[in-house]
Amino acid sequence: MRIRDLSPSDFRARLGGDGIRLATGPFNCRLQSGIGEIADELARLYAHHTLVDSSAFTDFHIAVQPGHGLRRWLRPQALFSVDSVEPFTPLPRAQALPMLEWGLNWCVTAYSQHILVLHAAAVARGNRAAILPAPPGSGKSTLCAALVNRGWRLLSDELTLISVETGQVMGLARPVNLKNASIDIIRAYAPDAFLTQPVHDTTKGTVALMAPTAASVEAVDTPAAPTWMILPRYRAGADATLTPMGSGTAFLQIADNAMNYHILGAQGFEAVGRMVDSCQSYGFEYSRLDDAIAVFDRLAAEAESEAR
Repeated sequence: MRIRDLSPSDFRARLGGDGIRLATGPFNCRLQSGIGEIADELARLYAHHTLVDSSAFTDFHIAVQPGHGLRRWLRPQALFSVDSVEPFTPLPRAQALPMLEWGLNWCVTAYSQHILVLHAAAVARGNRAAILPAPPGSGKSTLCAALVNRGWRLLSDELTLISVETGQVMGLARPVNLKNASIDIIRAYAPDAFLTQPVHDTTKGTVALMAPTAASVEAVDTPAAPTWMILPRYRAGADATLTPMGSGTAFLQIADNAMNYHILGAQGFEAVGRMVDSCQSYGFEYSRLDDAIAVFDRLAAEAESEAR
């Protein structure tokens, strides 16, 4: 059974009660909230995710609840908690939905020390993955969202998970975080995609979340082999251009974007080295999404041709 099989009233009742239990790749999560206004958009963001039975092990028990005391009514707040611990400063209640997503990202990063976690997007064509590490403002999420709406499979937008045993990229297929100008760009580029209403004045500017495609969620348990490491950078007016990257530079880029590289120690070093050896690594400038996607499609076609 999937989230989409629940009626809106049932979803809302579960969210405000014992919680919505769902699978997001290798993690089972229980989501609770007494902030009813987030229910409809949350249900659409996770519509294709599988509901998990209450008897199954739950990795993260997450809640976003109204503020205490006067903060329920005067400049109302939202409080994030995991396993009844509140690790963050409260945010304005209007930011409750992105707060839930950011908090879940924090949980994956803080508690997943058996997986190499990269601050990077990852998409796949067939069983081959492209990993896109990049700093904020590089156009990473915009490019990721565009690729997902042109036939690529979403593995993750914010956190790329690498198995230290197999070296494979694991899927999360959670919503894509879009910011500022990217929101209208993707609304125009992919009018059939579901995007939440923009939330203004966050620490990241204006944000909206894009739902993953049904195909991405339904294939979330199928890992992909890291094949390309592409460092994207949006530059107005630039042609879509790949620049080969040396293995040393690629290693440093991946290690710098690994959230728990220092914790994994030798395992992390070996995982990053294995990834560099298996990937073609590039810097990538682009300005037009269609041109960028044509480059990615060409890489996928060349890899498929070489494999025959």
